Amino acid sequence: MVTTDGICPWAVEPPENRRYHDEEWGVPVVDDVAILEKLCLEGFQSGLSWLTILRKRDAFRRAFRGFVPETVAAFGARDVERLLADASIVRHRGKIEAAVANARAVREMHADGESLAALLWRHEPQVGGARAGSRAHRAPRALADLPASTPESTELSKELRRRGFRFVGPTTAYAAMQSLGVVNDHLARCPARARVESLRAALVRP
Repeated sequence: MVTTDGICPWAVEPPENRRYHDEEWGVPVVDDVAILEKLCLEGFQSGLSWLTILRKRDAFRRAFRGFVPETVAAFGARDVERLLADASIVRHRGKIEAAVANARAVREMHADGESLAALLWRHEPQVGGARAGSRAHRAPRALADLPASTPESTELSKELRRRGFRFVGPTTAYAAMQSLGVVNDHLARCPARARVESLRAALVRP
């Protein structure tokens, strides 16, 4: 657990933000279920605060059956109506239907022998390659140093949408890349940065 000294300012409070920052944000993920959940929740967050989504996260997991792709992909019109009537989640038809579409896109990838994790990590900025010097590889010193999107997140967004994903614009894609550890955007002075970088260094990319 990190201390408050130097912690990323957005995570100082309330407690939900602090736990998310300390335990999850930036930790690299290679599990398709967890990645699908994050992409869907980032979509639900559009126009809202992430704190709202965090406080409803357990309800989202129950409503979407743990975000198992093959399970959510089988949702039909009755499930959509069930979700629209569920006051414990964000009741937005477009976002609910997008989550189902996203799960179906992952199901198709699995049927073709592909993984969502591999697609995500292909968009990690590369040191020493065509993407050398990417801002994502320089430790941000202030929140103002963090972009809303990057060339890599724009490419990822295009690829996801080509495969049928919805609510995955470049900004949403970049937020997912940050939270899933594809980039390490903890501030330079944040105690969590070194831990996340160590986990990234040890990660076997899919």
